[in-house]
Amino acid sequence: MTEETAGEETFISHLVELRDRLIKATYGIVLACIVLMLWPGPARIYDFLAAPMLASLPVGAKMIATGVVAPFLVPMKVTLLIAFILALPWVFYQVWAFVAPGLYAHEKRLVLPLVISSSFLFIAGVAFCYFFVFGRVFHFISNFSPNSIAVMPDIENYLDFVMSMCLAFGATFEVPVVVVILVRMGIVSVEKLRSIRPYAIVGAFVIAAIVTPPDAVSQLALAIPMCLLFELGLLMAPIFVKATQAPQEQS
Repeated sequence: MTEETAGEETFISHLVELRDRLIKATYGIVLACIVLMLWPGPARIYDFLAAPMLASLPVGAKMIATGVVAPFLVPMKVTLLIAFILALPWVFYQVWAFVAPGLYAHEKRLVLPLVISSSFLFIAGVAFCYFFVFGRVFHFISNFSPNSIAVMPDIENYLDFVMSMCLAFGATFEVPVVVVILVRMGIVSVEKLRSIRPYAIVGAFVIAAIVTPPDAVSQLALAIPMCLLFELGLLMAPIFVKATQAPQEQS
């Protein structure tokens, strides 16, 4: 067997492994979605998601649906989103399991902590957005709205807004994981990251200004946790690096 043939077989085996991991990740999301459809059901899930907006509206006010099938499709989309969030630990595990065969034994010790921390931080970011940010943002918008305007949010536009905000907060809460990976891979050192701390703080506020509504509360609610999580990454990176060093590096 020539080197070229061996390389092709290795490439094909990697594609097959990637396909299998994607299928397993999809099965996890589908299973979570089926469970959520059975209980509590798409309608109750959407009512829960819409609660912060409804709390900022006048008593008795409701959201509207401008599309014919929107009352069916939107709750289904919400259910799928929640299923994806709940299945994140399984999805992350499949990603790391695909990468693990190419890692050394000491590097594999990093996999489980990163899977757990990545899942926890993403879910924590989504929860922080829902329980802390949404109520304040919608209350600000409702108070700012003139009396001559009847606020009746469309459920599809509301879903788009909620999804973008939740994904933004979930992704930005992954800052410590990104810092740990960059340091462990040797791309940048902890000392270098500490030296650029002022630029990181400015970058956090710039990102917050881009992905959040134009009010100070939501921008600060994203920028401040990003800065704190950056500092957490700087504290955790040396610990992870030391725990995953090769034996010759420790001697």
